[in-house]
Amino acid sequence: MDPAALSSLLPASSGGLPAVSAGTAWTSDLTLPPFDLGAFFSQWSLAPVPTIGTVWVVGLYLLGVRAMHRRGDHWPVGRTVSFVVLGMGTFYVATASGLAAYDTTLLSVHMVQHMALSMLVPLALALGAPVTLALRTLPAAPRRWLLAVLHSRVGRVLSFPPLTFTLYIVSPWALYFSGWYRASLESVWVHEMMHVHLVMVGALFFWPLMGIDPVPGRVGYPFRVLLTVLTLPFHAFLGVTIMGQETLLGGDWYPRLSEGPMGAWLPDPMDDQHLAGGILWGTGDLIALVFFGVLFTQWVRSSMKEATREDRRLDLMEAREARSAAVAGAGSAATPPPGRDPER
Repeated sequence: MDPAALSSLLPASSGGLPAVSAGTAWTSDLTLPPFDLGAFFSQWSLAPVPTIGTVWVVGLYLLGVRAMHRRGDHWPVGRTVSFVVLGMGTFYVATASGLAAYDTTLLSVHMVQHMALSMLVPLALALGAPVTLALRTLPAAPRRWLLAVLHSRVGRVLSFPPLTFTLYIVSPWALYFSGWYRASLESVWVHEMMHVHLVMVGALFFWPLMGIDPVPGRVGYPFRVLLTVLTLPFHAFLGVTIMGQETLLGGDWYPRLSEGPMGAWLPDPMDDQHLAGGILWGTGDLIALVFFGVLFTQWVRSSMKEATREDRRLDLMEAREARSAAVAGAGSAATPPPGRDPER
């Protein structure tokens, strides 16, 4: 429907939806059917930012994997699956599927999208080890540039664990309890930049904790576990705070949507906000358990590798001592006792 014709059908600004303008994020949502599993699969779109971004990132990664295989080097299939399917695949689903179509219509749907972008996508991308792949496949000059960035002061600051932890914790509060969230509902570009921001902040937090890529800011496993544990109460507290809010996030955005063509099936905005807070609380703990599982597995593997290295070191020491003892024994056997003529 033409936006001008649509706006003529809406009530005046004093009691209806805000005036339609190019660049608002909700105009196409006014004709959406009720959200269900069928709508999730039927409301896909070729949104330019996620589509182009996904194609480029996945293409560059696969080119690196191909370069590894062509020269006969091994690259774990699990890393490719993690980066391409779980990481960028989840990103594209969250930003181009029915989740994206309804993320400005239902706060609960947006919250599912939020958790996927801020936790699942960064975790999967980090497990894909793209920095390691780049360092092993880039030409000499780009490789030097990448190393310079990794060892720069900016790189060290942006990967400093207390800073990344603070950014990861503060960002959701700044999003939902400032004008940023309302701006993301009203502007397509602010909305897309919010998606990118969620992934970037999550990546800054999770990347050093994974410990696969040689990025600055890596810490020992006990401190990684501690940082992960510290995120749990903040997710729970934010979820409970949203559930207990007496004011609606986004102001009058959702009530005005209910006055439009979708009002027949839209839930009560406050009920949907309670559901959104519960999703944030529950999925935050669930994804943290997944992260704990990954971290524990890495810790066990690291300990086993360290034990193997220590066994090899001890075996080498024993072999050297045995050789030294054998040489010393042979030397003492070849040397005659004192006072005895070896010619006699």
